Parts: sequence; C-alpha cells; structure tokens
Amino acid sequence: MMSVYNDILSAAAKQEKLLAILIDPDKFEINLISEFAHKINQSIITHVFVGGSTVEVEVTQKLVSALKPLTKLPIVLFPGDVTQISKDADAILFLSLISGRNPKYLIEKQIEAVSILKNTNLEVIPTGYILIENGKETAVQKVTQTQPIPTALHSLVADTAKAGELLGKKLIYLEAGSGALHPVPLQMIKFVKQDLTIPLIVGGGIRSKQQLDDAYKAGADLVVIGTAFEENIDFFNHIRL
Repeated sequence: MMSVYNDILSAAAKQEKLLAILIDPDKFEINLISEFAHKINQSIITHVFVGGSTVEVEVTQKLVSALKPLTKLPIVLFPGDVTQISKDADAILFLSLISGRNPKYLIEKQIEAVSILKNTNLEVIPTGYILIENGKETAVQKVTQTQPIPTALHSLVADTAKAGELLGKKLIYLEAGSGALHPVPLQMIKFVKQDLTIPLIVGGGIRSKQQLDDAYKAGADLVVIGTAFEENIDFFNHIRL
C-alpha cells in the first residue's frame, strides 16, 4: 500500500490536484456520520483532514473511529493539540508553526506528542505550517499567541516556506485560517511554489469553484476546504477537478 505522503508526491509529480475536507470534531454532529461518509465517498474529495484549534479530549478519537469503517479515503490528523491524536487515523501532519515564534508550537508540543505517537502506527508527515493574514483574528492566533504573516510580505512567506523545506519538512501548509475573510493571495501561492521542491497545501477562505481553480493554477498541490462544507454539506456535488 502506498503511503499517504507518497501518494501526495505522486499526484504532485503528475500534476493531479488533490482536495481535502477539514472536519472540526467540535463542530461535527456525530449522528450525521453515515450521511457525511456517503457524500464524501461520492464526491471529488481525496483526503479527510480531522482537527481543530480547540477540541475536547476524546472527541477526535470518537469521530475518527466512527468514520474509519465508512470510507476508504485516507484520514489525516491536522491536530491543534496532542489530545487530538487518534490511533485509528492513517496519518498525522506533524505540524510546526514556523510562521510564529512561540516555542510551544515550534517544538514543545511536538516533543509532548512523541510518547503518544510511539504507541500508534500513524504515518508521521513533518509539515511546516504558515499562518497568513486574512482580515480577521483566527482561532489559531488566539490559541498559539502568534501573529500571521501580512499578505504584502511575499518574500518573507517564501523564505519561511523554503526554510521549512531545508529543515526537512515534507509539506508546506499555507493557512489563512478557519472562516477566513480572504483566502491566501494567488500571487503569494505562486511566489512560494516557485522556490519549493516539496508539495504545497493551501487552506482557508476558499468558498467557490473559481477560488478552488485559482488556487490550483497558482501552484497549490492540495487544497483544504472546511467552512464552506460546514455551511453547505452539498458544496462538492457539482464540482469537478
């Protein structure tokens, strides 16, 4: 079986665009899990990301264990904290918030997670996480006590992303934040992508087919959509990659 990361690499090499839905366990109604699984299985979604900035203990595990038997799509943890690690997922984005300077989210939380990860079979994917200004304060800002990089500073974002790659990150994730007023600027995506040799994930503020297409054209290898689906469960019905 191909690993989740190798599958992303392979798709990027073939210029096949990937699409993930992000589920926030605290906002998801578990009684709708069967309907939800049916809809994503019939859609163009290629990955299911699970996580949130603030999630109660055990909620993530309950959601992942309920969803796992209902879909063949890879379930990837996108954790805001070590309490969101579920042994039943397929992989975990091992995030380091490289846009911020809070050591707690650069390395301390990662150290805390090791004792938990040792007891799982999760595929661990080192990921450089970069928060981009979107027009309003996000939950990530509040929790991490870090500031996003302003949208005008394309060079800083590109250099931060490249530094992440040189440090050994296997993915770079540009994030405008949940419920972002504005998605990551297209020119920024292009600027970042041209200097990377690893896959680029882009998420936050994407609510239309046009915005999705634009993000791909700018260089995103995988786009993550969360709020748009939360607001309309049929969002993906008429979208084709």
